Amino acid sequence: MMENYFPILMFVLVGVAVGILPITLGFLLAPNRPDPEKLSPYECGFEAFEDARMKYDVRYYLIAILFILFDLEIAFLFPWATIFKDIVASESIKLFGFIEMLVFVGILVVGYAYAWAKGALEWE
Repeated sequence: MMENYFPILMFVLVGVAVGILPITLGFLLAPNRPDPEKLSPYECGFEAFEDARMKYDVRYYLIAILFILFDLEIAFLFPWATIFKDIVASESIKLFGFIEMLVFVGILVVGYAYAWAKGALEWE
């Protein structure tokens, strides 16, 4: 029974080794010559003028979430597009496949119109 799990154990061990070994080798073999310029937090020529943990506007996150949402929903069109030729060739599911995709795209359009009406896509 245990010999069935041996390949999985080897896969995990190799994965951990691939993740840890380069970091360890870099730490051991890389030259370490720290100086004040290297250790300074900003190398762009001037000190920070604002806190690095400043709060972003909520609209930034809203637009990011909407982008991910619509991007993932559009990704659901690809499987339908790959079998589109089969859908059109079959008389029994031709109308069903078309109406199903119209409903899906309709939901996308309603969601987009709602976000637009609420002002979620406006940036000032």
